[in-house]
Amino acid sequence: MAARDYGQYSGITQAMEIVGERWALLIVRDLLVGPRRYGELAAGLPRIPTNILAARLKELQAAGVIRRAPRSRVIVYELTPYGRELEPVILALGAWGFKAMGDPREEQIITPDSMTMDLRTTFRPDVAATLPATAYAAHFGSTELLIRVDGPSLDVRRGDGAADLAFASGPGIRRLIAGELAPDRAIESGVVQVLSGQGNLLHRFADTFHLAA
Repeated sequence: MAARDYGQYSGITQAMEIVGERWALLIVRDLLVGPRRYGELAAGLPRIPTNILAARLKELQAAGVIRRAPRSRVIVYELTPYGRELEPVILALGAWGFKAMGDPREEQIITPDSMTMDLRTTFRPDVAATLPATAYAAHFGSTELLIRVDGPSLDVRRGDGAADLAFASGPGIRRLIAGELAPDRAIESGVVQVLSGQGNLLHRFADTFHLAA
C-alpha cells in the first residue's frame, strides 16, 4: 500500500509504512478533532499539494485508518475505530515535539484543529478536577475556540461564545503553556491580551494546560 517499504517485519515498521509518509499523521490529527470534507482538510493544511492530499487519503483508506462517509448530502472523511487508536500516539508525539519547540517563525500559523489537539495534548485532567468549571473564549489570530473545562472533562469547539475569560494570543501562547512565562507577565508583555472577564483566570488556564519544555 505505502510507497515506502522498509523491508523489515515488525510492528513499528508496519506503522511507519501506513502513517510515515509526509502529511499522513497531520491528516489523522485533524480528523481526531472531527470528520472533515476534502476542502476542509485542504484548508487546515494550507501547504499540502492537492495531489499529495488525494494520495494520502487514498492510502489511509486502503489501510483501514479512515473512511469516506455521507453526511447531509456531502462526503466527509472520518477515522475508523482502528484509526482512532492513533489518538494516544498523536498526543504523545505532540508532547514530545512540544519540548523541542522554540519561538515561531513568521510564516507559521495556528489552525483550529492544530490548536485543539495542542490543548488536548497539554490538558491536565488531574489538575482540572480540583478547579471550578471554567469556559475560555480564545482568539489565536483568525482562529476562535471556545474551551470548556468541567472537572476532568475538556470540550473544545470552533467559534466564540459566553466565557469566564476571553483572551487573544498568537503562537507565543506556547511560552505560557510551557511555564516559561508567568500569566501576569504574559499579560504585561502583550503575549496574552485579556478581552473580557477576570485576568486572574489566566492562572487557572496555565495550571490546566501545562507541559514543561
